[in-house]
Amino acid sequence: MKTLMITAAMIVGIVINPAHAGPLPEARPDDVGFSQRGLTRLDDFFAREIAAKRVPGAVVAIARDGKLVHFKAYGQLDPAMGTPMPPDAIFALASMTKPMAAVAGLTLMEQGRLPLKARLADYYPAFAEMKVGSQQPDGSLKLDAQASPIFIHDLYRHTSGLMYGGRPDSSSPVARAYPDGTAPAIEGDTQAFIDRITRLPLAHQPGKVFEYGFSIDVLGAVVEKVSEQRLGEYLAANVWQPLGMKDATFKPTEVQRPRLARPFPNDPLTGKPQTIKLLDTPTRHDCGGACAFATVGDYVRFGQMLLNGGELDGQRVLGPKTVHHMIANHLGPEIRNNVANVEAHRAGFTFGLGVAVRVSEGLSAVPGNPGEFSWNGAYGTQFFADPKERLVVVVGTAAPGELRKYYREQVQDIVYGAMVK
Repeated sequence: MKTLMITAAMIVGIVINPAHAGPLPEARPDDVGFSQRGLTRLDDFFAREIAAKRVPGAVVAIARDGKLVHFKAYGQLDPAMGTPMPPDAIFALASMTKPMAAVAGLTLMEQGRLPLKARLADYYPAFAEMKVGSQQPDGSLKLDAQASPIFIHDLYRHTSGLMYGGRPDSSSPVARAYPDGTAPAIEGDTQAFIDRITRLPLAHQPGKVFEYGFSIDVLGAVVEKVSEQRLGEYLAANVWQPLGMKDATFKPTEVQRPRLARPFPNDPLTGKPQTIKLLDTPTRHDCGGACAFATVGDYVRFGQMLLNGGELDGQRVLGPKTVHHMIANHLGPEIRNNVANVEAHRAGFTFGLGVAVRVSEGLSAVPGNPGEFSWNGAYGTQFFADPKERLVVVVGTAAPGELRKYYREQVQDIVYGAMVK
């Protein structure tokens, strides 16, 4: 009985009413094809995981037909302090920054200022001089000239040849030369990042292989060059403020900092120390690939805007045809598709402009439909939208270890299992 009481105390249900408005209008689950009983499986799931000390806490938002059917906070914001998780907790988004940076770029495309087939070197000339590295049988590194230039298109779809270092599978000489995803943003400004990256070899010839890496960070730098603003300033004016994303930022203020979600000090799977460095180490430039913060409520509004074809509450961010192009398949048959290498349940996915796109009914470990688009963050955040089901789901956790991939799969299973029509 004591365990049950503790578990129940760790779950905070949010009842939305006019006096305490949520990020979207509300609906009863039964009214939009969800089973209320099915959705309680999310409560049960997080209660078990929190009681087992596998995750400190979470915030989950589920919207269908533009209306919230589930918006709850679970567990703790800061496990060291025992602070309860509030629904307006602020999460380090890591790579969930990428879709927002991609939208920033697409707004410039719509203005005729940043076409997809523009050459990257037209904005930062040093990229034209980068060589392509290939490991030889004797372990040496062979450097070749680029067979074709890097286009802006390659940045959106991760076919630039740029990669990330610091990953467990990064054993090649090229991978060892690259920093991890946030190191350049902590160490220097945008130009210092460009200078550092362009001194490295490319992992592949441009336009040939999906290789997850710094492509969207570079896109963010291009947005800055074209707009003559910092990326955060441009996003605030053109995306965040129009959509009412009140807490979205690259630099949490002193007022926001008490709401930052923090992880366990040790990884529950390995017992090794873990941190989310950006929580306490400010970045020196607004890295479009990994450095933004927001609430789950902010992000569900962003996702709903995309699902609506670029508009929310009368504020249009993108045209519907641009959104359609964004969530289409941009990895043709001539491009090696390594999307499933990023996460196991990505089988059956390809990549669009800043988001993964599902193209198969099967193959993936999770339910869904062709046309689903999504991306996640290395610190434990999750986002997916299913146009066929008119569904947007956003999850915030502070879980930077491999366990985050388990949560992503389980949450998607539970959400689709709770849909009854």
